[in-house]
Amino acid sequence: MLLYSDILTEDEIISDAFPVKTVDDIVIEVNCQLITVKPGADIDIGANPSAEEQEEALEDGAKQVNNVIHSFRLQPTSFDKKSYLTYLKGYMKAVKAKLAETNPDRVEAFEKGASAYAKKIVANFKDFEFYTGESMNPDGMIALLNYRADGVTPYFTFWKDGLKEIKL
Repeated sequence: MLLYSDILTEDEIISDAFPVKTVDDIVIEVNCQLITVKPGADIDIGANPSAEEQEEALEDGAKQVNNVIHSFRLQPTSFDKKSYLTYLKGYMKAVKAKLAETNPDRVEAFEKGASAYAKKIVANFKDFEFYTGESMNPDGMIALLNYRADGVTPYFTFWKDGLKEIKL
């Protein structure tokens, strides 16, 4: 199993236990879903309980949560377009510096790919929700939550070069 952590903050961000897909060799997309959690109970990883069980679970103080947000304790944050662009410029500079130390051959591809993907984000800015790692460090990666074309299936987008793989 692989665990991915933020290269700048060391926050655990995602694992390959979730469906992970690389897009444009610059970001990783991870499908997620709502799960039901009960206080003091095991985590429901998305099994489809009968309607009767679902009603009972919610009556017992259970709540519906996004499995990625819940599992990695991601914290919601907010941006307007201008503040996000300011953040993104600083974040890309920090990732580029880290890449220059650890993988200099990747810097050019990162710059080109990140610039192109950032344009896609800005063009669809209103569609995203923003999450930061558990430490809420403002220098760390901001994960982007969006929904697939069906309008129902949530997914996260993470910057590939901003993650470090840890083999468990």
